[in-house]
Amino acid sequence: MTGKEPLLGTLKACILAIKEGSSPCTDASPHLAPFCEILETILRKGIKQPVLGFKRRDYWHWLEQLPQQDTCSGVTPLSIMVEKASSCEKVLTAQGRGRYFLRLALNQKLLATAIQQLARNPKLLECYDPLVSVLGNEDFMEPFLSLMLVVSEMNFSLDLQNSSFLDESWLLPVCMTYETVPCRELGMVLRYLDGRIFVIEVLPESQAEVDEVVLAGDVIDEISGFSLRNARNGQAGTVLQKLKGKPLSFRMIRWKWHDGGMYKPLLPYLKVLREKVPSFQLQQEHRHKEEKEERCLQGGR
Repeated sequence: MTGKEPLLGTLKACILAIKEGSSPCTDASPHLAPFCEILETILRKGIKQPVLGFKRRDYWHWLEQLPQQDTCSGVTPLSIMVEKASSCEKVLTAQGRGRYFLRLALNQKLLATAIQQLARNPKLLECYDPLVSVLGNEDFMEPFLSLMLVVSEMNFSLDLQNSSFLDESWLLPVCMTYETVPCRELGMVLRYLDGRIFVIEVLPESQAEVDEVVLAGDVIDEISGFSLRNARNGQAGTVLQKLKGKPLSFRMIRWKWHDGGMYKPLLPYLKVLREKVPSFQLQQEHRHKEEKEERCLQGGR
């Protein structure tokens, strides 16, 4: 007789917490990350790993096979989602692509469909150990699928552009859009580190300082729709040269998180930045705002 699976109980509690919150569920929901983490744990539990040093398997490796196993002809919503996850420029690993797919499936209410297709395909189910896994165990698969059907009835509105840190974490950063007029120099000093572009200084009296959006420590994620995830040295300059004379739209990743503290997945990068650029400091506020506050304090008001 099969015992209970504690992970399913935890998943059910997470689903109930999301349902009790506001609808649709957005990235701002405090219950979203715990739900995604427990869902991912279930999808990973009991995956059979190859021997002899071959690359480690993740749930994405069976997800990307789903359209090839579909008996229906033509393009399906599921195959479109897999293609979007495969071609997303902001995720570079199997973990990142799997997470992007799950967020896309939540938005489009298709998570249960993916699990149903897995359940119908014995070859894909062979990826899981029936003694350890949830998905490879018939007694656990049925209640899990029931929970996924409940999730597919819920409304999610997740920002799919905010995906540049899915390779590292379910914890997503705060993103801002910075739009500015054409100008010769913006006044942002940049540093490339492990495929990311950091603003290490906003020059005084520059256009970037006047606009009061960018802070030293922020990351440039996109320029006018061009993704800069995994950017090479000088790539931002190349993109700006192509857009010379046109209004610019930057998608920025804030170093500050929602609670005003540090966005934790940035900590390893910022540690290296401080070693390479000893003068680098995180900018807490825009310079004009800081000066205004200082003048108020000096005036005693």
